[in-house]
Amino acid sequence: MRHAVYGLTGGIACGKSTVAALFSAWGASVVDADQVARDVVRPGSEGLAQLVRAFGPRILDASGALRRDYLGGLVFSDNAARETLDAIMHPLIAAESGRRMMMALGSDRLPVFYEAALLIETGRQRDFPGLVVVACSPEVQVRRLMERNPELGRQGALDRISSQLPLQSKIAEATWVIWNDADEASLTNAARSVFDAVVAHA
Repeated sequence: MRHAVYGLTGGIACGKSTVAALFSAWGASVVDADQVARDVVRPGSEGLAQLVRAFGPRILDASGALRRDYLGGLVFSDNAARETLDAIMHPLIAAESGRRMMMALGSDRLPVFYEAALLIETGRQRDFPGLVVVACSPEVQVRRLMERNPELGRQGALDRISSQLPLQSKIAEATWVIWNDADEASLTNAARSVFDAVVAHA
């Protein structure tokens, strides 16, 4: 099998993380961009220092850790602030993700998947020989998001979904699509079929 890294993304509340866990259980290495994003701004890191310089010490809690929800609230409706955050975070995430992917490629756990919610939004899908997109119907997506975040309510869930790239645009970029509209067993079967296809492709 050739060494290769494949992209893994999906719409919010579509089950991307569940699929990533299945792939890992079946022998793949998974580099999680969300985990990388947390790691590069740990207390004492240069990433956190850059954020403090940009947004001030108010983004830190009493222990010196990043108040992620607070920072998210600052940038959610402020395009300039969001651009500042992206300019700091994207290079840090890309560099650390690249390092982890190279380490994974040096192991015997193949294939390797790069799991990222904003993979297509940042143009990273072009970096991989194939892209897996996890999708579900709009009705299921709204219901799952409301179940996961009850404080949002229906309108809040719709607003959160509409703030992201439309799911159909993600599907249009996909090499393989995993539909997650039914139960866990159906998702496992669909994910296994795609996993086997990726292994054959690699």
